[in-house]
Amino acid sequence: MNTKSTKVMALVLGATILVGTASTAVYARNSDTKAPVKETKTVTAVKSGSDAVTKDETVYVFSGADGAVKKVLVNNWLQNAKQEQALNDLSNLTDIQNVKGDETFTDSGNGKLVWDAKGQDIYYQGTTDQQVPIEMSIRYTLDGKEISADELAGKSGKVTIRFDYKNTQYEEVKINGKTEKIYVPFVALTGTLLDTDVFRNVTVTNGKMENLGNEIAVIGIALPGMQENLNIDKKDLEIPSYVEITADVENFKLTTTMTVASASLFDDFNSEDIDIKELTDSVAKLSDGMNQLMDGSGKLYDGLCTLLEKSQTLVAGIDQLANGATQLQTGADALSSGASQLYSGASQLSEGLETLNSNSDALNGGAEQVFNTLLSTANSQLAAAGLSVPSLSIGNYADVLNGVIASLDPDAVYQTALEKVTAGVNAKRGEIEAAVTEVVKQQVQAAVTTEVTAAVREGVAKQVQANELQFRTAVIKQAANMTVEQYEAAVKAGLIPQEKQDAIEAAIKAAMDAEVDKQMESDPVKGMIAKKTQEVTEEKMASDEIKATIATNTDAQVEKKIAELMASDEVQAQLQAAAEGAKAVIALKTSLDSYNGFYLGVIAYTSGVSSATAGAQQLMAGTETLKGGMSELDSGVDQLSDGIMTMQSKSPELISGITQLRDGSKLLDDGLKKMMEEGIQKLIDLADQDLESLTARLSATIDAAKNYNSFSGIDAGTQGNVKFIYKTDSIEVKESAN
Repeated sequence: MNTKSTKVMALVLGATILVGTASTAVYARNSDTKAPVKETKTVTAVKSGSDAVTKDETVYVFSGADGAVKKVLVNNWLQNAKQEQALNDLSNLTDIQNVKGDETFTDSGNGKLVWDAKGQDIYYQGTTDQQVPIEMSIRYTLDGKEISADELAGKSGKVTIRFDYKNTQYEEVKINGKTEKIYVPFVALTGTLLDTDVFRNVTVTNGKMENLGNEIAVIGIALPGMQENLNIDKKDLEIPSYVEITADVENFKLTTTMTVASASLFDDFNSEDIDIKELTDSVAKLSDGMNQLMDGSGKLYDGLCTLLEKSQTLVAGIDQLANGATQLQTGADALSSGASQLYSGASQLSEGLETLNSNSDALNGGAEQVFNTLLSTANSQLAAAGLSVPSLSIGNYADVLNGVIASLDPDAVYQTALEKVTAGVNAKRGEIEAAVTEVVKQQVQAAVTTEVTAAVREGVAKQVQANELQFRTAVIKQAANMTVEQYEAAVKAGLIPQEKQDAIEAAIKAAMDAEVDKQMESDPVKGMIAKKTQEVTEEKMASDEIKATIATNTDAQVEKKIAELMASDEVQAQLQAAAEGAKAVIALKTSLDSYNGFYLGVIAYTSGVSSATAGAQQLMAGTETLKGGMSELDSGVDQLSDGIMTMQSKSPELISGITQLRDGSKLLDDGLKKMMEEGIQKLIDLADQDLESLTARLSATIDAAKNYNSFSGIDAGTQGNVKFIYKTDSIEVKESAN
């Protein structure tokens, strides 16, 4: 392997380490890529350090530049943990060679090998023409037109290299009673190194890349078959099954590409560890949390916008306050004389507030009366709609209407209707069972009549057969005018033609059949048939089998009747009425909530008037104290003026800080919305699907990964690891022969 290939291999294997080592458990069939149908189950892999023999299998797939397989070489390492003298192995490889030692093996046929290990590990390799489980195809386009690898060598333009992977290794598994194909979840990692002298403006779909200076390292990842395993619509979530590299190239050449395919991604998972309820609850909490977070971020942004807007007003006010500070000192001198006027005004204010306070009870009573009138109207509307609820009051209306809205939920109404219909149908189960019993009895009686008639006819035919000589004598007498003995002698002598013999035999049989028909139509025979038919029918009707049939058919008829009634116009009308009723009650509650806000405002207002009245009385007393505090006020005004000037100097910093905070909250709000739309919402949408089915499919996928542990064969009881390494031919301009 050349230096370039070695570097590409190191690149891909390094990425492989990120998704886990290649190890699985349990033998998979080699002759066919389809495993037998089985129920989903968990296979516990043998842990590292176990005494079990481990077979580490590396499958090298050498391919053309288009991905077509040329040769498959398999390296196997039998790890002899217990240092056994002999190791049992199973392999379908040919040209097997020991590549690290002189130990030999005995071929017992059918791929069964016994290695003379002598306590050592065994390293061997061989070839096979067996189909690999991941088929890789590589297509090239130049400036939008498909082109072969050979034709592309040395060309320049816009080049796209597309790697498509087809998974052919699957198990047939029962999921929810249905047989499904579950593909072994191989992770395909494709890597290559692109010469920066050749490749520019490189992009990769379903992968990553890193510029190393002279080269660009590209790693792509695909999970072929996983989309089908999980049965997820690509519109909801597309799981990569291809890798695509696009670049502007000059004199195209490509040394090689390396791909590692392994089913080890699920090694650290067990299917029984999947908890549907925990997953559902977590997604629900995630959805609620994101909605609350986005709601909070939106409110934060709105609040900061308002704060910034008001901050401008605040700054303007500070400026005005600074201008007014110089005037405050002058005003303080005039305050003393104004204190007397203030005392006079406080007296007038106290008197006015006392007047308002005296009218508060009437105002509160009027608001309450209006509220009760609205509630009375609401009670009438609910009663007219046929809803029986407690009488609405100011204290209980919200809880009562919330309960009504909940009861009108379509799901609740549907469940109530279902219970009612089910009870009604079950009440008539006896009638249904009687009708079913009669139908079954008619079917049984018809079958028994046929059987009994056939049996009686057979008996009558035997009786008639016993008197065959009588019929033979009469027919021969009529047809040949001979006795039976004379006729038989004539036949023996060859005097009677064969045609006449056949006609006589036919006439004898016809006469006997006519006699059987005659007796079958007789009243005694008919009576015997009828009696026997009744006895057998009653016996069969009493059997467990028929009783079980009646019970099963009765259950089916009950279910059918329930389904028909639930689909009836009456029930559907109830569901529609519930939905419309819920809308009406919600509108009613909204209206009452609106008035309740006004009502509470009135209460708050009257309470404020009461408080203001008491405050006005205190104000009167305070104005007297104010007169004595004027000298202290003058000193305080000087300090206040200094503080206002400092506040004014800091205003620009305040505005700048609030602006930055607002801009940051906008970025946060936009980021949360993008995260919700592009990430979280897809997860929530997946959880809204049939999560139980998705979990069963994921569990089956994990088991399929653990079940696939060998490509070329493995002995029972051996722990197996397998990985596939694909190497493609280089693409270079071929030198013409001189």
